[in-house]
Amino acid sequence: MLITGMAWNTALGADTDGVWRALLAGQSGVAPVASAYPLRNDRAAALPGLPADLDPVRRQFEAGAKPLRAALAEAGLEPADPRLRLVLGTSYGAHLDVPPDGLDLWGATLASELGLARRPLMVSTACSAGSDAIAVGAALIDAGEEEICVVGGVDVLTPAKRLGHSALGTMSPTALRSFDAAHDGTILGEGAAFLVLEKDLDRRVRPLGRLIGVGAANDAAGPTAPDPSGDTVVRAVRAALAAAGRNTGDVAVINAHGSGTPVNDDIESLAFTTAFGEAAAPVVFATKGAFGHTLGATGALEAVAVLLALRDGRVPPIAGLETVMPGFPLPLPTGAPLPITAGLGLSVTIGFGGFTTCLALEAAA
Repeated sequence: MLITGMAWNTALGADTDGVWRALLAGQSGVAPVASAYPLRNDRAAALPGLPADLDPVRRQFEAGAKPLRAALAEAGLEPADPRLRLVLGTSYGAHLDVPPDGLDLWGATLASELGLARRPLMVSTACSAGSDAIAVGAALIDAGEEEICVVGGVDVLTPAKRLGHSALGTMSPTALRSFDAAHDGTILGEGAAFLVLEKDLDRRVRPLGRLIGVGAANDAAGPTAPDPSGDTVVRAVRAALAAAGRNTGDVAVINAHGSGTPVNDDIESLAFTTAFGEAAAPVVFATKGAFGHTLGATGALEAVAVLLALRDGRVPPIAGLETVMPGFPLPLPTGAPLPITAGLGLSVTIGFGGFTTCLALEAAA
């Protein structure tokens, strides 16, 4: 599956290469974000340029509109092209903070206001929604149902989400430190990213990479807490590699979920030990220390990050990581970028409700 356009909107900005340079320099978009409610931490990663008091529904629209336009432009496509099918992922978007009027309406508004000819498809599978939107788009093209899909995720900061994660105890009282010995929780963020997928390229545009495999699994362990064994992550990784016709020795880099919560970090450590053992040593990186945990946008943002890492042959340092947690089995970049060899890139996302998805990506030839 060819990827012909991609763009993101993050707490570090929206310029694809500019944000990538900021990540490589170790920068973070996490900063104090005012709230009228008592929170476990007043820090978050908000999108620059959006007023703090912007209506949540409009905030969701503004967050997604910029990268959607940019991804289509890079692919050389007009929004009104009748071949396009938009597939959108989100956790709850603005839905927790506004009167219930349908979780899909923001997507229909986004499509119509940008001039897309067809109503979008919506995916809401918690924190794996962005990855699952990519998987749905790829499946539609493989099945011959669609010719070109624009896929991605959008999620925004709202008071209800920040209060919810404070109540759950998943929010760090200090800082997000993925895979650090002192990790104590996550920090929320907002963002959006889109990729353009098509199977047979008959247009004069240079592919940016390829999606070559998808794997998914669900542990059904509970509404929020995942299965502590890590087996669900292992199954998703192995399914993605099987779909790609590859093995663990082909993997050069993994963008881990890296939420910074002890439970999730421990699960990924166990899963990577089981899946990779001593046969291979791909470099693992994570972007949530820089972008915050963007919930339903996470998988799409991280797919873009993996493609940029494969393009440049290096990964950015993990923001907030100083002392690697005991027993983590694979190399992690601390303080400076790490080089990676040519090969396959994986993006792993883990969501509430047990949703776990792995995308297998390659650089353009």
